[in-house]
Amino acid sequence: MEILMILVIGVIFTVSTYLILTKSLLRVVIGVIMLGHGAHLLLLTLSGLKQGAPPLLGEEAAAYADPLPQALILTAIVISFGVTAFLLVLAYRTYKVHKTDDLDQLRGSADE
Repeated sequence: MEILMILVIGVIFTVSTYLILTKSLLRVVIGVIMLGHGAHLLLLTLSGLKQGAPPLLGEEAAAYADPLPQALILTAIVISFGVTAFLLVLAYRTYKVHKTDDLDQLRGSADE
């Protein structure tokens, strides 16, 4: 199962890197979002995909699933949601002011 997850994470990182390197500002934002999702999956996969009981004291206390990676990923999801909202507002404002989302035109290299 971990090999499949590592392959999926590799595909997500590859696609997000391609999207970040494109000329469209919206594709760059989508690439950053996908990069965050790939990092979340990577953290979950590296912590070990194992089955176990909930981390409650009881008869199955020896074989419980570690809740720390899930808590870290939940925190990272909240932070990435805030960064995504900021990037979308920044991209929208840039489009409204400059009437383009082409990064070459925003740099001014297409005019000169």
